[in-house]
This record gives sequence, C-alpha cells and structure tokens, in this order.
Amino acid sequence: MLRRKTTQAPAQGGIGLIDRAARTGVDRRAFLRGSGLAIGGLAAIGATGGTVARADMAEYAVADGVEKIRSVCTHCSVGCTVVAEVSNGVWFGQEPAYDSPFNLGAHCAKGAAVREHAHGERRLKYPMKKVAGAWERISWEQAIDEIGGQMLQIREESGPDSVYWLGSAKHNNEQAYLFRKMAAYWGTNNVDHQARICHSTTVAGVANTWGYGAMTNSYNDIHKSKAIFLIGGNPAEAHPVSLLHILKAKEENSAPLIVCDPRYTRTAAHADEFVRFRPGTDVALVWGILWHIFDNGWEDKEFIRTRVWGMDQIRDEVARWTPEEVERVTGAPGSQLRRVARTLAENRPGTVIWCMGGTQHTNGNNNTRAYCVLQLALGNMGTSGGGTNIFRGHDNVQGATDLGVLADTLPGYYGLSDGSWAHWARVWDEDLDWLRGNFATMVGQGADGADRMMMNETGIPVSRWIDGVLEEAENLDQPANTRAMVFWGHAPNSQTRMKEMKTAMEKLDLLVVVDPYPTLTAVMQDREDGVYLLPACTQFETRGSVTASNRSLQWRDRVVEPLFESLPDHTIMAMFADKFGFKDRLFRNIAIDGAEPNVEDITREFNRGMWTIGYTGQSPERLKMHMANQHTFDKTTLRANGGPADGDYYGLPWPSWGTPEMNHPGTANLYDMSLPVAEGGLTFRARFGVEKDGENLLAEGVASVGSEIQDGYPEFTMQMLQDLGWDGDLTQDERAMIEWVSGLRGARPGEEEVGETSQQGEIPSDYKEKVAGVNWKTDLSGGIQRVAIAHGCAPFGNAKARAVVWTFPDPVPLHREPLYTPRRDLLPQYATYEDKKFWRVPTRYASIQTEDFSKEFPIILTSGRLVEYEGGGDETRSNPWLAELQQEMFVEINPRDANDLGLRDGGDVWVEGPEAGKVLVKAMVTPRVGEGVAFMPFHFGGIFEGRDLRHKYPEGADPYVLGESTNTAQTYGYDSVTQMQETKSTLCKIYAA
Repeated sequence: MLRRKTTQAPAQGGIGLIDRAARTGVDRRAFLRGSGLAIGGLAAIGATGGTVARADMAEYAVADGVEKIRSVCTHCSVGCTVVAEVSNGVWFGQEPAYDSPFNLGAHCAKGAAVREHAHGERRLKYPMKKVAGAWERISWEQAIDEIGGQMLQIREESGPDSVYWLGSAKHNNEQAYLFRKMAAYWGTNNVDHQARICHSTTVAGVANTWGYGAMTNSYNDIHKSKAIFLIGGNPAEAHPVSLLHILKAKEENSAPLIVCDPRYTRTAAHADEFVRFRPGTDVALVWGILWHIFDNGWEDKEFIRTRVWGMDQIRDEVARWTPEEVERVTGAPGSQLRRVARTLAENRPGTVIWCMGGTQHTNGNNNTRAYCVLQLALGNMGTSGGGTNIFRGHDNVQGATDLGVLADTLPGYYGLSDGSWAHWARVWDEDLDWLRGNFATMVGQGADGADRMMMNETGIPVSRWIDGVLEEAENLDQPANTRAMVFWGHAPNSQTRMKEMKTAMEKLDLLVVVDPYPTLTAVMQDREDGVYLLPACTQFETRGSVTASNRSLQWRDRVVEPLFESLPDHTIMAMFADKFGFKDRLFRNIAIDGAEPNVEDITREFNRGMWTIGYTGQSPERLKMHMANQHTFDKTTLRANGGPADGDYYGLPWPSWGTPEMNHPGTANLYDMSLPVAEGGLTFRARFGVEKDGENLLAEGVASVGSEIQDGYPEFTMQMLQDLGWDGDLTQDERAMIEWVSGLRGARPGEEEVGETSQQGEIPSDYKEKVAGVNWKTDLSGGIQRVAIAHGCAPFGNAKARAVVWTFPDPVPLHREPLYTPRRDLLPQYATYEDKKFWRVPTRYASIQTEDFSKEFPIILTSGRLVEYEGGGDETRSNPWLAELQQEMFVEINPRDANDLGLRDGGDVWVEGPEAGKVLVKAMVTPRVGEGVAFMPFHFGGIFEGRDLRHKYPEGADPYVLGESTNTAQTYGYDSVTQMQETKSTLCKIYAA
C-alpha cells in the first residue's frame, strides 16, 4: 500500500517534470511515478546552476580519466565508506568500498543514493530571506551583515544567552569543534545538538556507570558474540549494514538473537526470541531477567567482587521484581524471561545493543543504567564479544558529542567549571578573563546570594529551547528569554511539542537556517519576515574527520567543489566570527586558506586539548593513512596486519592516548584488561573517587596485563608520579609544559623571552606542591599519559564500575510510569518525579501525571525509523530514488483496535495526542504492533495538522514527499537527568478522517 516501485519504461522530461508536478495539484504518487522513471535515465547534474544535461560519462572517463575519492556516508553511524567516481569535477557514479571493515562492500538504500544528496536539485542554492511573506535572493555579504547585526543588537539589549546556537550531528568533527568554540567566544552555553534527543540518556547513564558514555565495543566485535540481546532498537531499518555483523554472529557462532520491543520489527523477524513488552517498562523488564539470573546464581560473582560497586543494592531492588510483578507491569511472561535469562547465562560473552527505543523516556537514564547493570552482572564487560554496543543515529552524532556541541560540556566532556575553561583557554592561547567577560553575570542570583556566573551554568538543552522563548523570563535561570534561534543542520520535526514550537518560532526576533536543504523550519511557522536561509554545502563538498558509532575516526576527502552558492560550514562560521569581531582570536592557531579555515589545523588544535577521551593521537596524517590502507585491517578485530598502520586499530578508536608521535593504536574494546594499555587495553575509569561510605571504589586485586600496579589505583596526577618515583621519566619538554600549566612559568614553553631558563631561575621550594595538581586531563604535553602507559597503567585509573549512581535522582534504577500512562493502577507504586527546575527551565512531572488522560486517549503511541529515510527526512525525502520508495506518512494500528474503531487499512485517519496536536495520516492495519499500541515514523514534515505547506517553500526547494510529523501529536516529557524528550510512550486516540 505504502510502497510502489516503478517498472515501466523511462519517461522523458527529467527533473523539470518533478518540479512542475510538485507545484501542481497532481498527487504525490502520480508525480513520483514519473519522477523516479525520469531520474533513472539522467546523467550527472552539473555544478553550475543545477541544470541537467545528458552526458556520456564513459566518454569523459576515457578522455580525462576517472578519479576515485573515498568519503563516508552521511546517514547513520555505521561509517560506511563511499567510493565516489568523479570526472571533470562531476560526481557521476559511486560504489561501496569493499575494503572498508565497516560496510564490507555493502550499502543500504540511503547509502546507495548519497550522490543525489550532493547533486540534488531540491537543495538551497543561494542565501535567501523572507520579506513580506515572500522569499528573496540575497548575497552572502548581505546575509552575514544583516543576521550578524541583529544578533549583536540582541546581545547588547538582552545578553549573549538570548541567541541560541543549535549545532549539528551532520558537521564533521572539525566543524563541530569550531561551532562549540564559536559559541564560547560569543559568550553562551546555549548550544546543543541532536544527541540531546537521541542518546543523551545513554551518555549520562553509561558514563556514570564505568567512565565513558560511548559504545564499548564495535559492530565488528559482535562477530565474537555468543548471544545478542537487543532492546529498543531496529537496526534492520535504522542501521541496515550493521545487520551484516549481527547475522555473522548468529550464523557462525549460533548466537541466539533476543529482540525486546513493543513492535515486531524487521529486526525482530530475525530473532530467535522476540519479547513484546509495554512501552516505557524497560527497567522492569531487565530487572525481571536479572531476577532469574540472581535466583539461579548465574551471575559472575568474581567479576562483581573485583570490578563492580553497589551490586548488593541492585539485588535488593531486583528481588521485588518477581515474575508475576514483571508480567503485571510489562506484559512479558515470566516463563519467557526465565528462558531469556538462561540463554544469556549459557552463552557468554553476550552483547547488549540498544537505540532510541530505550533512551527517549522520562526515565531514560534509568533504562540505560539497567542495561549496563545486566552486563556487569553477567561479567560481559571488557571482553571481546561482550560490551554494550550502543548504535548511534547520525553519521557524526558521536563525534559532535565528543567535540562538545552540548549545553553542559566543552570539547572532550570537560565540564563548565573554572578549571575546564582555564584548560581550553590554554589550548586556544586565549585570555581567560577576556573569555569570561563575554558571558553574562546574574548579580546576586546564585547560591547564598552570590553572583551567578553564566559561564559555569549549563545552558538550555535543545529539547527545551521552546521554553526559553515562551516561558516567563522570571521563571528562567538566565538573564532574558531566547530571542534568536540558529538551526544549523537540525530538523525541527525531530522534536516533540511541535504546535508550541511553531508558536515559539513566530515569537522570535530572528530565525536562521543553515543547511543544504531548507528543512521544515523554513515553512512550519507563519512568519512574514525575520527568517533567513543560508545554503551550507554537504559533507561531500568539504573534507574532515567523522567518528563512527564504535569511536573510530575516518577522514572524508572532498568529492566535488561546493555546488551552487553553498559554502562549507566552517567557512560560514569564519564569516560570522569576522562580523562579531573575534575572527583573529578564534583562528589564531588555524590558517585561513582564502576564505576557508584549514581543516587539518582545526584537527590539530583539538588534538592538543582533548586528553580526557584520547582524541589526541588521531592526527590528520594518521587518519588519512588509515583510509588509504583499509585493506590491511582485520574485518573482525579491526587491527592492521602489516602495512603502514601495522598494529593500529582502524580509525584509531578513542582513546588513542598521548600525542600522535606516541603512536598509540587506539582502543577497540573499552575496559579490556587482557591487553596492555599500550596495545589498546583498559580498566574501568576511576572517575568517582576512591571511597564511598567507607567502601572501596577501586578495583580489587585486578589490573591490565603488564601493569606495574596490580590493584586498583586512582587517576594519574603529577603528585602520583612523584609519589611513585616515576616523574623522572618525563622529558625536559614535558616537564616544562607541566610547569607552565601549573603556573610556575609565565610563558608557554617555546615562547619564553631570550635568557629565560627552563625553570625561570631558582627552583621554588614549593615546586612539587605547585606541579602536583596537574593531571592527565590538563597536561598539554601528554607526558603524564605517556609515563603512566609506559608503566602499564591506564591514565584514568583502575576502578570499579558503579551499579549505583548516588548523584542521580534514582541512585538505583527504578521503574517509573511514563507521564502519559494508561496504567493508572500502577501509580501508587511507580509514580513519576515531583516537578522541578533544572537546565534553566521549570520541568513538569507529577503535575501532568496526576491527570488521567487514558480514557479519552487509550492507545499508547510510539515512534521510530524507516529504512528509506533518515532524521527529519528533509534531504532523503528530497532524493527521488528514496522518495519513490516511501510516499505516504502512516500509522500502524493493530487489527483488533482498527476493527473496534471502525478503521480500514489504507484509510485516512486522525491521530490526536492529549496536548491537542493531531496529524492526518494513512492507516496501516498490522499485527506488527500489539493491541493498544500505535507506531508512526518520525521522518516526515511539510504537512501540519492536515494543512499542506508545499507552497511556502522557496521555489524548487520543496521535498518530493511531504507528510505529517508524528511529533505534532507527541507530548511533553523529559528525562530527569538530561532533559531527553519522551517519544516512545505517550498516548493518543485514532479516528477516521
């Protein structure tokens, strides 16, 4: 019903046919039927003006030769290599890279169509602004001058926090880093990106369990798994190439695949065991499995004793989750969960995989920590074939998160404390007082009447930017409301509360979109002016590094020069910095090649600062060498076997410790003590102190192979090197840098005045005390890391993982009912939190849940991905190859529910949520969803509550396929730690249109 693949002979007329059809009353099926056929007979689109001309590329290849350029797919996080075939500057063909360890010569539908992403006719072609309701073409100079001028005026009137810088998971690492740096120079922490609404609960939950908030192993390492437990994910559609790695383990190891999901997905069709459970009950489900593991003594007792803290408190909570209670709450039978528990216990090592089905909840941090605890109980951490394989959604959402495009961190997950700012000021060669002066101060509004320094305050997360605009100013923990919004590579339809978002957009003084495509931001509001569209080029028109889900960095080469009047994102940032008056400061260590900042210089700058997570060893030269020698890397271990990268892990997955010259190979599997640290081994991170309530938090009598300390130990500082007598291993240059960081030197080493000695004269009597506080995270020389590793130790220490996070609202993960729950009978035991204010905004919990919406809105609504589209869908729905495959937005509804409501398969229905948002979609009647549950994909936009917005797009920039956004009907709800939105378990009613 929803997919039609054309089989007739190609029609004539080319792209123009689609343009004409899109502007007429022809239905989408009709024009796509023609468009897909027409496109099939076309050659490449030229780089000048976007016109289409037929050309025999075979002739070009013979006459001028074909250049094959390696890039990386711009969709999901697998990191598939694309080999682009280019002649005379025109990208005319592509192949998947057979040498790539990640995609092994495979592409999904989206990957196979990425050429059209770059050459697409529906792109923004030049800067535009809205004047009296009409789009006008303007120059880049006019755009930067007008936008920058308005921002500076808003900054003068309301402070720097009144401009919100919304970044992107589509930027490469260098652009993401520069974006966060630019926001810091502007003077705000109101900066965020897509990770807030996809895996922020993962980052918080996982990092607070064992130290780092990322995928611990890799897609490839799943080859060694003996069992695969997948919950809240659908990789067959969301990350199709990843299924190659899952199925390899299933087939070669006879690894049972257990899929837990409220919906029978395409992934579930491959499962040995499918567990259907009620949305929003993940903790109860996992505790139900763990109940059987503990009851039968199947846990790894020695692993828990030596490497885990707090498991006894977990046991106390799990004991309450008897099979009967678990079935009452989740709907999953106890007998089935016992079978699952036994399967996991008898097939070790097993891996746990999750995606947004587990993260997008008001208790999302509880879910992710419960998944981690399951692996700790089974002893599946720090081993090949085990770990938590957390599949990220966008091609560089991992990298953009690592590079600090977040409201609560600087690059490398350095926080917002004075020490973190001082560290980055040293990296940037910046005057810390000058930086501090760019931020606002709320006089007398801090703790105990102290001043509130906004430099040290978390910003408003992107999930709540709406409230930064609409909330009364006195209810916000910042000087004034948000007045300007910059959507830089972000689709608004990926967020909930879209009706309120529309209102917020209309209230802003200034709304700016920077993107290769206009996105729904351009049309969902009814503004007459004050909207600007700036055409960024795609990642295929620039170069730089990108981080796959497994933490490997890959280097993209530029495939073609920027098309139309588009510019690289970092070039646009430089133009804004120039307008704001700090370009020379922002780029003092970065060359400008013409108008474009040098990408390799940006890489080297973040290499000099990101010691915390080991983004320091991946120089541009090493990354380019890896890309050129993909064939030398083992497809399972990811380790090079000979060749110029011999011994390295592919893409130098972080941490790649020390300087590039140290040549650390990267870390394929986090926390694996069976390898020396110098070869990619690691312990759990000592991030939470050495003792809690009189109990030891460090590892008990275990350490990495080759460690000279065969027990737990804290993170390394200069003090620790001195106590161990290892400080003598530091080189003179390393010691000089440590002295400068500690304040013992007035000038950075290498910048001393003539005549200065290495110690600036006499060695102070308090020398050891002065340098003692410099640690592995702030030592710009990398010497402390190098010396620790030379002695076999992990720079970040050797500790136990925390099963209990005492700093979180629920130290032990608890089941709490979704805000919009249909199970009112469970609220006496499993109610949500009390309302509170955090992340600068008031946040509602109990005040929503106390009202019963379940009678009027009886169906649970959840959402997810389709294989054909990605993210907000603007670029993929603008791709004719993909648009033909999926032409209608729809809702899946169970046959019993459909029959009870009088709905027919293929009929038009309204899906309405409790907050008055509703969408007009097609009904897909299917048993994929259980009774009482409905599912909608989240890639659609351009129709708003039944109103077609196609006429509002700039001419020729409307996507081929429009549809309602599920998030128009989605509701309020935010995680108690990260403000992650709740999209997987709200309520709705469905009725015929």
